[in-house]
Amino acid sequence: MSTLCYWLSALAARLADDKPYSIPTACHPSVLSDSSSHPPPAPGLLLDSALQLIQQSGRELPSTEDPSWLQGVIDALCDLSSRDALTGLANRRQFELALSREIDRVARAGEPALLLMVDVDHFKHVNDTHGHHAGDEVLKAVALRLTECVRPMDTLARFGGEEFAMILPNCSPTFGQTVAERVRQKVELQAIPMALSLSISVTISLGGAFAPQWVRSSAALWIERADRQLYRAKAEGRNRACMEHAQISLVSAEEKRLLFGTSNVQNEA
Repeated sequence: MSTLCYWLSALAARLADDKPYSIPTACHPSVLSDSSSHPPPAPGLLLDSALQLIQQSGRELPSTEDPSWLQGVIDALCDLSSRDALTGLANRRQFELALSREIDRVARAGEPALLLMVDVDHFKHVNDTHGHHAGDEVLKAVALRLTECVRPMDTLARFGGEEFAMILPNCSPTFGQTVAERVRQKVELQAIPMALSLSISVTISLGGAFAPQWVRSSAALWIERADRQLYRAKAEGRNRACMEHAQISLVSAEEKRLLFGTSNVQNEA
């Protein structure tokens, strides 16, 4: 129990600060399964901060009499640690995990994947003219419109500030520009209500890049390539989508065998 307390306290503290966290060595599952390990002493199960965060988020927990109560606390904290507090989208931490998984999948399966970086145009002007509360409402409204454009298999995240990111697995280069244009138009056509019967409209700029197939790239490089197209969209006048020309890598069956250790029998099967 002291080990669990130590881990939950660390998680709640990191979550409150919105900082990356790591599981202490003494709390790693491989250590928890070892009865000979001795976790750091803890005075008790201090969950006040964790429960306050969960209550603030509006999530409901099982009754304290329910054996699954503690698991519910852990699940709620894990969910909160992966979400952006303002928009409810995946946060930067969750986005980077999803991006790493997608890079691995593309390298092994050779299937296409598109990364879109999305930026709200003239967002500083919105804040300066209407106030930061209005800016928050704009971000939430844009997030909602972007959510309407993604599939269950996609990842939509708030990358930071007024910038969002979308990971679109199995998105063919043939349809990349069309997908980006649909997203852009979805936001452009929306009127965002403000106080005193006022409404405003905003536009977005998008930059897209496809992951190189059969190549194990890096998250930083993929983001940089998409960002480069986003900067081009901004430089060309904003409210547009710019896409990097997709490079298709052709890998022979023999190269796949050497890369992934697949046998001829497996390929024929």
